[in-house]
Order: sequence, then C-alpha cells, then structure tokens
Amino acid sequence: MLETKSPAATIFRLGRRPDPWEPPDWSRAQPDGTFGNRFDDPNGNYRVLYASSQRVSCFVETLARFRVDLALLAELQSIGGEDDFMPLGEVPSDWCDTRLMGECRVHGNYADIYAAGWVGYLRQELASDCLALGIRDLDVSVLQQAEPRRLTQLASIKVNEANLDGIYYRSRYGHDLENWAIFEPFQIHSRQIAASIAPDDADLREACSILGLRVEGK
Repeated sequence: MLETKSPAATIFRLGRRPDPWEPPDWSRAQPDGTFGNRFDDPNGNYRVLYASSQRVSCFVETLARFRVDLALLAELQSIGGEDDFMPLGEVPSDWCDTRLMGECRVHGNYADIYAAGWVGYLRQELASDCLALGIRDLDVSVLQQAEPRRLTQLASIKVNEANLDGIYYRSRYGHDLENWAIFEPFQIHSRQIAASIAPDDADLREACSILGLRVEGK
C-alpha cells in the first residue's frame, strides 16, 4: 500500500487578505491550467491550497523568492579581504500589510510523496513524461527540485486519481519543515480567526534568518 499521512495537529496557511484559506479564482489560472504552483492540477479539475505544520515554514516557503542570487553570493565570497559583510535580500516593508496567517484542522489521507513506495510508483507511472521532460531517471531528488513543475503537477494528478485528499511533503529548504498540499474539495475544519502579520513576528524573523533576508527598513 502506498504511504499516507494525516495532519495530527493544527496546520497553518499564509495567504492574502481577507481570507488566507480562499482558493485562487479560476480566472487567474495560467494557460497551462495551473496557478504556477508545485502540485497544481494541469488539467484544471481541482485547486490546491498549500499549508504547513509550522508557522515558520509558511514564511520560509513564501519568502524564499526574495533571497539574494546565488551567483552574487559566490562572487562576493571570492573577493579577498576580511569577510565582514553578508548581503541580505529585502522583504518589502508593506508585504505584511496584505497577508494573514490562518490556522485550522484538516482531515483525510495525504500521499507521503517522498516515501519509497510513492517514488517507485511514480517512476513507473510517469516514465514517458520524465523522458519527454529530459529527466533520465526519477528519484526523491528529482521530485524535490523546483523545476520542472510539470513533473510534480503530473504527480499531483496521480495522487488525486488514488482518491487521496492531498500531498504531504517536506520542504526543499529543510526537511524539518513539513508541508501539505490540500486538494479541492477542501476538508477544512475548526478554522480560527486569521491573524495579522507584524514585522517583528518571531517566526517571520526566524524565516528571514534562515533565508538570509531582512524586512525593508528593519
């Protein structure tokens, strides 16, 4: 049997006002049928909400795009002299104003997509797709890569066809960060009033430290 997990506690989602649990409107879908996210459905049959077991993971996943380019970091490290400066990417000062942190409980079974059974199953099911995408073999490292998203989106379809409620996956920014891709129809319960995000939020600060970021003006 293919491996599954279920959230044992409250999960969190960082989203835009007024409701972080509101799914994206279909009118915003891209020409490929997705919203550009990791486990979106390229056939456009269901939407996906992305959440995390830890608040800090929500910030890490969302803010990673503000990181300093790796080529710039390498260039600065190659400069001789005392290493007394590390450049930081900046999160816009108004970023917090438009976002809320929601929390809830969800029920159901979620594919543990990086477990051995799922990796072996997807390798067989997506063999032709992998070759078409220029992927010579499929293993965990391939599934964790940011690109091509077409591959993980096709994996999402396979999970949905197995009548599961979504996908459980560890963050590629650190396996101690646990994430959930929740399929529509969403089994969301016990929602609490979404909280505003303050620039001095402890989890926001921790995420910035992990990613080498700072909030503009702070």
